[in-house]
Amino acid sequence: MTDSTGIDPEDSKIITLARSARARNGVPEGAAVRDETGRTYVAGTVELDSLKLSALQTAVAMAVASGARSLEAAAVVTTADSPAPADRAAVRDLGGPDTPVLLAGPDGTLKSTTSAG
Repeated sequence: MTDSTGIDPEDSKIITLARSARARNGVPEGAAVRDETGRTYVAGTVELDSLKLSALQTAVAMAVASGARSLEAAAVVTTADSPAPADRAAVRDLGGPDTPVLLAGPDGTLKSTTSAG
């Protein structure tokens, strides 16, 4: 089922969560992933001297650390024009090549959906 914007409500939810993480933490990107049970994991960009992770890599790591075995979908809110190859690889590692990666702008508007492939 999709809403009036053509986005599945569960996908819209992870975009909203990702957007909130970006705004709340004042980071370049926010991300959220949904695991095989419907649980969501939300993260922002991590930039320490010794550790640099994109928001999507951080969200995937949080899912793995919490026991997720697969992903249903991933979303990243960013000013970039496409998901970074390393982000897609992280999603693919846990969710498989067909896992959708939703890319939204800072206003939450969906710009594209690609597979993690």
